[in-house]
Amino acid sequence: MLRAIPRLMAAAAVAASVLASAALAAPAVLGEPESAGFSSVRLEHVDRMLQGYVDRREVPGVVALIARSGNVVYHRSFGYRDAETQAAMSNDVIFRIASMTKPIATVALMMLWENGHFQLRDPISKFLPEFAGMDVAVPVGPADSARGPFKRVAAASPITFQHLLTHTAGLPNPYRGITISLYNEVRANRQPGGTVGDYVTALAELPLNFEPGAKWEYGPATDVAGRLIEVISGMSLDQYLREKILTPLGMTDTHFYMPSSKLARFAALYRPDAGGKIELAERPDENSRWVSEPHVYFSAGGGLVSTTTDYFRFHQMMLNGGELDGVRILGPRTVRLITTNHTGDKAVWLRGAGFGFGLGYSVTTDLGASGMPSAVGTYGWGGAYCTVFWVDPDDEVIGILMTQIRPYTHLNIRQDFQTLAYQALID
Repeated sequence: MLRAIPRLMAAAAVAASVLASAALAAPAVLGEPESAGFSSVRLEHVDRMLQGYVDRREVPGVVALIARSGNVVYHRSFGYRDAETQAAMSNDVIFRIASMTKPIATVALMMLWENGHFQLRDPISKFLPEFAGMDVAVPVGPADSARGPFKRVAAASPITFQHLLTHTAGLPNPYRGITISLYNEVRANRQPGGTVGDYVTALAELPLNFEPGAKWEYGPATDVAGRLIEVISGMSLDQYLREKILTPLGMTDTHFYMPSSKLARFAALYRPDAGGKIELAERPDENSRWVSEPHVYFSAGGGLVSTTTDYFRFHQMMLNGGELDGVRILGPRTVRLITTNHTGDKAVWLRGAGFGFGLGYSVTTDLGASGMPSAVGTYGWGGAYCTVFWVDPDDEVIGILMTQIRPYTHLNIRQDFQTLAYQALID
């Protein structure tokens, strides 16, 4: 990746003019694909695939972006922002990006690491004392006198910053583990005016699913990381992201809560019906929880809304080694550390074989096992409403796809997009 920095920095001016056009939402290719090694003819396969998902009513609409070496070569929209009103999708539509918030929050925390506030192997209890002396939930055996499904045993080691950012802390979650019911109680008891600080304090009272560092398990760790940002910086997460990342990078359409002035660009949310066709789940209006008051709960794990253009700017910064348009967010070696596999051969079950996990990103570790065409070292993630991105430092390619449907695991649209993007790369 680092070898590409000079060439990518030279392309920053081109990228800036491309992005200015993207803000106007022109649903067309914004650069010459052949100049970046893509085939215009083969990119038409991407068009047909995405339009097919819309035509079959499996997704309402979609925006897709492909860039190489800082140049956007594909930025197109299909279908509807709001199928009920037939409002067309456009390149500047704002989406709920859910867990694609995590990489941004990770970078925010690592900016504080660069300022010397902590080491990755430091215990988080240094700043969040409620996480000192954690217990682990251990299944009750036939010879145990304890009742219930588990007993609490003191953890042998503390949760570290590295554990949080790699999802190896063992925190309770709604997906797996013996503590699911306890976690769901915490989530159900969240008050309307509550903050992430309140949530994290309640989370710390629960036992862990396993010893910190023992395995990979997806969960609420990034929300704890977001709370650490607030405690260390003395700022709300919203203020910190705005001042340190979003404003400097010109990410003007990325928010924790959607401004009412931008509702005309907000996507409706859908779910699949019994036949796999879309049905409305949430209107894109002032009653949406992504818009309505109170604006006090800032989730680092999944709270942001954004556009493909904004999200491209963030990850072009990462691909450039921490800099975009003369604004440096991170040092190049920090980017390298973030996007390196930290989890060894632990099973990253949400991605499957061929993937490890860095700090806030999945990382491709075995090209054949992954079944995907992007190179070893590619990093990325997705969101719960069917958004996805990847950054391939070998081919210098960024891909971003955004639509709004949950659940989406019956669809291959995210995988299909990545596959068809690479079949069009012919140099």
